[in-house]
Amino acid sequence: MDEVKHGIVGGYVPERPDWIVPQNWDAYTPEEHGVWKTLFERQIKLVPGRASQHYLNGMNDLPIGPDAIPNFDDLSEALMRRTGWQVVAVPGMVPNDVFFDHLAHRRFPAGQFIRTPRQLDYLQEPDVFHDIFGHVPMMMNPVMADFMQAYGEGGLRAMKLGVLDRMARLYWYTTEFGLIEEGDDIRIFGAGILSSFTETRFALESPSPNRIGFDLRRVMRTHYRIDEFQENYFVLPSLDTLFDLVHTDFAPIYAELAAQDDIQPPAILPEDKVFTRGTGAYHRALSA
Repeated sequence: MDEVKHGIVGGYVPERPDWIVPQNWDAYTPEEHGVWKTLFERQIKLVPGRASQHYLNGMNDLPIGPDAIPNFDDLSEALMRRTGWQVVAVPGMVPNDVFFDHLAHRRFPAGQFIRTPRQLDYLQEPDVFHDIFGHVPMMMNPVMADFMQAYGEGGLRAMKLGVLDRMARLYWYTTEFGLIEEGDDIRIFGAGILSSFTETRFALESPSPNRIGFDLRRVMRTHYRIDEFQENYFVLPSLDTLFDLVHTDFAPIYAELAAQDDIQPPAILPEDKVFTRGTGAYHRALSA
């Protein structure tokens, strides 16, 4: 049986142009809260020692726990005090312009549905667990909060210039699947990894993927996987890298990259700073 789709991929017709819907927290069923509890309890055991300290600090300061799906109003109250953000409920994936406009106004659009028990290990759509457990703790950090707002503004400009793929790659390899240096270690801050039971370990511990030092132009030229674990992960030297991106004029970068070829994920360039040269074994096995 096909899984139910949500938001724009499910043909949802919005009542409001901003696609905001009530969270309807009281309507969640015991089974849905139970799915959250299962996901939360197994994932919270994995993140210590693997997640960025920025993420762990944010998690500790938010009303997020194992027993129930968090209430967006409670999250918004904590976020507003710290970074001026709020969480708004949407029915699933929203159009790009709606997504960017929310970010540009310091609103984080979170899907208010949760996956089914059959989807614990993989869900292509972002649900409430991905959005809240994965993203929101980092939004308590002022640098990430400013980066996300700037990204929303930049996304709206990129749409007008027809270069949205460049900005999408930046988001993918930072906010969703980014790694970061902390002391002598590499840690995770990307929500797509932190909300995944299997990729949390794969991203740091598997010998298969490449782990490459973050370079803005390199990232904006590199394709990514939406159907599987990443073949490349990019490692920020610190969160201050995102602070620098907030003040970057992307227009000349778009013009520069227009004359350069895109890069396929497994490739390593001579100028790359390589933390781990992956074996590629995982993805070769998929195509065998």
